[in-house]
Amino acid sequence: MSRVVHFEIHAADPQAAADFYAAVFGWTIERWGDIEYWTVTTGPEGTPGINGGILPRRGPAIEPGAPINGSVVTIQVESLDDTLAVAFAHGATQALPRMPIPGIGWLAYILDLDHNVVGVMEPDPTATA
Repeated sequence: MSRVVHFEIHAADPQAAADFYAAVFGWTIERWGDIEYWTVTTGPEGTPGINGGILPRRGPAIEPGAPINGSVVTIQVESLDDTLAVAFAHGATQALPRMPIPGIGWLAYILDLDHNVVGVMEPDPTATA
């Protein structure tokens, strides 16, 4: 069976994106050598999750309200409300408001600085509509 092992976030300003994701999710992000690529470590080795990268966007920026044309990464957090507050303070905007996923948790979608859609999920098996 094949598994997702890496993700990439395309950004007009990769350093600004790195600063945003580090501030909102506490990720460790470092530029990789002399190339325009930033490695993203989302948590300690041996814990669930994957790591990824940030790179320059090639082509025009995504327009707000445009349909999703790709994949959406959803990030598990301890507190959805706290994370949304930090994300909005760092320039994110709301794509879809907080909603229950019954038996799973609370989910919201934000737009990062480049209007990439990012899912944010707080596990809560008691979540109901």
